[in-house]
Amino acid sequence: MLNTSCSVSADRSRSTKNDVVVVCGAGGFIGGHLVASLRRDGITNIRAVDQKPLDRWFQRFDDVENFQVDLQELAACRRVLHGGAQCVYNLAADMGGMGFIEYNKALCMLSVLINTHLLKAARDVGVERFFFASSACVYAADKQASPDVIPLKEEDAYPAMPEDGYGWEKLFSERMCRHFTEDFDLPTCVARYHNVYGSHGSYAGGREKAPAAICRKVISAQLEGRNEIEIWGDGLQTRSFTYIDDCITGTRMMSDHCIPGPLNIGSSELVTINQLVDLVEEIAGVKLKRRYNLDAPKGVNGRNSDNTKIRAVLNWEPAIRLREGMEKTYRWIYDEMASLVTR
Repeated sequence: MLNTSCSVSADRSRSTKNDVVVVCGAGGFIGGHLVASLRRDGITNIRAVDQKPLDRWFQRFDDVENFQVDLQELAACRRVLHGGAQCVYNLAADMGGMGFIEYNKALCMLSVLINTHLLKAARDVGVERFFFASSACVYAADKQASPDVIPLKEEDAYPAMPEDGYGWEKLFSERMCRHFTEDFDLPTCVARYHNVYGSHGSYAGGREKAPAAICRKVISAQLEGRNEIEIWGDGLQTRSFTYIDDCITGTRMMSDHCIPGPLNIGSSELVTINQLVDLVEEIAGVKLKRRYNLDAPKGVNGRNSDNTKIRAVLNWEPAIRLREGMEKTYRWIYDEMASLVTR
């Protein structure tokens, strides 16, 4: 059962503009958008943390404290939480799309060090709210065997059979958050993200996810004058895709209201990969021949988000339609790729 109680007092259950807010993984896709959202709302004491060199961050802001450190190290976690950190968002992980997850299981699992050491540091300095970004990859594989998937409820993570590597790390870290709350009274929030997409993220190089990868393939075919693209799998696998703005709204609502979770943050608009390609082709104004690579990683056959609990707890759920989000994503990736061609 979802526990919606909060162990902190009412005056500590919401963010204030004077809070010291630490965003871990701030150089990444979701982390960059989260920092941008906090800044827009007037939060001034922001510490943005990532392992990547600053010039490789997707979004970087000079009016926040930017740290380049390896959060797998406990000393680094203590450093970025020093001086009264009140709210921590842990979005840091070594991860990517299905291709990266499939071939880098050990690297994905090493991210457990990040959450473990951040939790220890947060406990020691008295952090008031700790948010952990989990994933729909924690859900049991036998509940995702058919494209005609029944939407996944939070309790469907058990009995445990998550995605090998990445999914196991996320599920273990969820439990770590739960037990730090139980044993040390550290208020933790856990959200399970479902296929988040949007601008200012990876669209090439192996870490991109399906929406960005398909946009890139269609745009490449356009720019290079080709009439064919490759699709991983048979295109019949189903997914729901969550636009970044909805992801950030749900993330901040969970943290601000101290909702422990785990709670799905995902769209319930289910499509096949073929339908996603149809949509991108329509946006681009092209029709391409599809070559299906049946040997490529394709993930589970079906995955969708059941939003019953998030509606009950927050009176909200992701609502941005796939067409709207993909138009914005496609335009951003097109501009990025076109600028590279003209250089």
